[in-house]
Amino acid sequence: MELASNLSDKAQHDYDLVLQAIDGDQKAYAELLGRYRDAIYFMLVKMVANPSDAEDLTIEAFGKAFKNINQYTPNFAFSTWLFKIATNNCIDFIRKKKLNNVSLDQTMNQEDSLPMTIPSDGPDPEESLISQQKVVLLRAVVSKLKPRYRKLIELRYFHEYSYEEISEEMELPIGTVKAQLFRARDLLYNILKNFNHKI
Repeated sequence: MELASNLSDKAQHDYDLVLQAIDGDQKAYAELLGRYRDAIYFMLVKMVANPSDAEDLTIEAFGKAFKNINQYTPNFAFSTWLFKIATNNCIDFIRKKKLNNVSLDQTMNQEDSLPMTIPSDGPDPEESLISQQKVVLLRAVVSKLKPRYRKLIELRYFHEYSYEEISEEMELPIGTVKAQLFRARDLLYNILKNFNHKI
């Protein structure tokens, strides 16, 4: 492994994990997620003062970081880079929310009343890629998610529930189910797409 002399032992370990993740190591992604998920979440919940939004934004931050993981350089710690992504994404979210002055659930429910261009239960290319993976590859990452996200993904991808069935099972508005699955799916898709490029 390449050593970056300016990094602490902890940051060097993170960098080693980043290199492994770029090479398609699923467990490396899962370990990075596990190491920083709670810290990112607690930072975001202070910023937005809403646990549900903070959970969504945590998934979104990791999704963006993993999508752009090739751009990370060890000039500074991975955690610094990750927290910057999470902070900037959260600031954007707060700005949009102030502009819209409407909750995520309300927005999604309004969208539900509009004609959908894609059938809600027909898997799109991202979902197809996710569903094609061996369950063992996903479980390493899924196991690190918050319980609600873990259950959403398990119901959708492992048990193949429809959005409506998930909504009933978890007693959540269907708009919330779609929004949270979109964020969780984005994270998984970015990881699996990277992984597929290596096999």
